[in-house]
Amino acid sequence: MTKLTPPTGLFFEDFQIGDSIESVGRTITEADVVQFAMLSGDWNLIHTDAEYAKSQLAGQRIAHGLLVLSIASGLAMRLGFMEDTVMAFMSLEWEFRRFVVIGDTIHLRVTISEKKEAKRLGGGYVWFKVEVLNQDGKKVQRGVWKILVKNRP
Repeated sequence: MTKLTPPTGLFFEDFQIGDSIESVGRTITEADVVQFAMLSGDWNLIHTDAEYAKSQLAGQRIAHGLLVLSIASGLAMRLGFMEDTVMAFMSLEWEFRRFVVIGDTIHLRVTISEKKEAKRLGGGYVWFKVEVLNQDGKKVQRGVWKILVKNRP
């Protein structure tokens, strides 16, 4: 399998099915969890109460699943290949597979799984198979993002 290198702003024509790239890591902090709770209004005790969380399945506070997905989106943007060429994030299919706890370090593996030209929109759809991996290489989240990408001018 060919690996992508992190360029800036790939166009629809540049994506090849099977190409992949991995991001740098990002450690989940207590500040991340608290700030996400403030932003989203999700103060579920499993995220915010250490004593309560001890008695739950994970045995400790867990990061919001949507926080991890949001950080994954940011890690994808840091890869550079979507800079100034993405027209719209169209859809996602997503699975939350494992807990992410404070102190875990996550990174992405992104693989091009499908593409379809959309000439009338000035680009095409690219489906990205996205895997969020923890520091042990275990998949904590995964799914498919459908992105509308510009054609080359």
